[in-house]
Amino acid sequence: MIDAPQIVQSPAMLTAFIPLTVPRAEIRTVMGPGISEVFGALAAQKIAPAGAWLTHHLRMDPSVFDFEICVPTSSPVAAAGRVRPGQIGAATVARTVYRGPYEGLGDAWGEFKSWIGANGHATRADLWECYQVGPETTSDPARWRTELNWPLVAA
Repeated sequence: MIDAPQIVQSPAMLTAFIPLTVPRAEIRTVMGPGISEVFGALAAQKIAPAGAWLTHHLRMDPSVFDFEICVPTSSPVAAAGRVRPGQIGAATVARTVYRGPYEGLGDAWGEFKSWIGANGHATRADLWECYQVGPETTSDPARWRTELNWPLVAA
């Protein structure tokens, strides 16, 4: 289900983001409009994305998503509506790639978490998933790729 995980250094990443805290059941209704809003703010400021969009989850709760819809940028974005300038700090992360439809992400994170624990690593509360290939690229969910990143606590 996931590629072989690796431990890598993730550099600091400037972002334009919208913070959201929503019940789990509402995630599908807020994601599309949120990412459109971030891309719209970047276009209005003539700032090109510096990579694939992502969601930065601040804490894991089974009933609530507390997260940021982010787009990496090469220069700071000015605040506009709900869009804010931000940064995901440099970190040592466990990283893997999940290939398949978004409905399988929960199981992929579970498999990834098991690998992290079995290999003696401890994680921070936050994590992010980067949508490298998705429905905007191909209608075949089997070809979608989501990069999973979980920052590690220094030993």
